Amino acid sequence: MNHPPVLVTGGAGYIGSHVVKQLGQRGERVVVLDDLSTGFRDAVLHGELVVGNTGDQALVKELLAEHGIDTVMHFAAHTIVPESVSDPLKYYRNNTCSTRNLLACCQDAGVQNVIFSSTAAVYGIPDSPLADEDAPLAPINPYGLSKLMSEWMLRDLAAVTPLRYVALRYFNVAGCDPEGRIGQSTEKATLLVKVACEAAVGKRPHVAIYGTDYDTPDGTGVRDYIHVEDLAAAHLRALDHLRAGGSSTTLNCGYGHGYSVREVLDMVGDVAGTPLKIREEPRRAGDPPMLIAAADRIRETLSWEPKFDDLRAIVETALEWERKLMERRKAG
Repeated sequence: MNHPPVLVTGGAGYIGSHVVKQLGQRGERVVVLDDLSTGFRDAVLHGELVVGNTGDQALVKELLAEHGIDTVMHFAAHTIVPESVSDPLKYYRNNTCSTRNLLACCQDAGVQNVIFSSTAAVYGIPDSPLADEDAPLAPINPYGLSKLMSEWMLRDLAAVTPLRYVALRYFNVAGCDPEGRIGQSTEKATLLVKVACEAAVGKRPHVAIYGTDYDTPDGTGVRDYIHVEDLAAAHLRALDHLRAGGSSTTLNCGYGHGYSVREVLDMVGDVAGTPLKIREEPRRAGDPPMLIAAADRIRETLSWEPKFDDLRAIVETALEWERKLMERRKAG
């Protein structure tokens, strides 16, 4: 390929590393910028890793100029919702202010394309179980708001410069590289599939269900789970879209259907070969009964066709990775 390298911020993290893997596999040149606060050096399978912070304007300017970057994929962010509530300024500093600094560097360097890692948390608690891209934006925590402000900055910058962008709003990301090379290694993870797989291998004593009296088929919350490989592929399709002259857009990343908490836990137990120890806890404030992506627009805009739209496939890859982490832990 003759394209300039792609700068991937946060490319040593869970989702970013899967995107870097797919970029490398198709022959793209990649530069990864990650401070390794939550990412892992050995998760970067392709390209050059630069250890540093996305908010460091001097470093970012140097990288953009040195490598002639014309496309940035921006993943670097804190992502733990409860932590954003207890320490909001940490999220506004790292997610919002660092994004502002990154975009200033992109503007100065004439970067043409930005692909931004956003979240369904921008919707807050939607009026409808099916959230489309035009639904009201009403985040209920600093994490969601920090991402929404970044979306607004992208929108406003693109309105007055040649820069174009794709903002991808993730729903519930799960699963790992089917070949077992990388996966979700985040400490103190809060995502359900990860937590359940940790319980299945004995890393956690139990898994909690928060709320069993929702107006859903089995009383537990329903979410749209998307395999990280399909999500990564959506980023490559977004890159192709922008390189082909496509217009700026914001797209949901989900499958358009959901699974309940009980269905996920049952599947983890089935794949693991043993039932999980489950505790039923009261509802958590701010948890909607159902949150499912209206996912037609991403398929139409990016010609995106998911390959892992199957709960068992999601759980199998996540559980296999969790077992691998346990083996490493035992080996010291």
